[in-house]
Amino acid sequence: MAETREEWIKKRAYALWEEEGYPTGRDSIHWEQARHERETLEGSAASSDGKEVKPKAKRSVTGSKTNGVVTPAPKRTASRKTAS
Repeated sequence: MAETREEWIKKRAYALWEEEGYPTGRDSIHWEQARHERETLEGSAASSDGKEVKPKAKRSVTGSKTNGVVTPAPKRTASRKTAS
């Protein structure tokens, strides 16, 4: 049987409480954090078992590539004004 949203939040809040060493008076904080995590999962591409599906990484071009050899982009240097 599938776990309801409320059950998932309850279990996650309990796990957060355990991870923090069973502190008193932080139940509403753990509940809100668990609720937020659930909303984030629901908004992301997630599989049916709740594990987030990671999107493919986008390649960023930091330099030029010629014949399989990457040459780094030139470093930026700040120009300083001299006092006159």
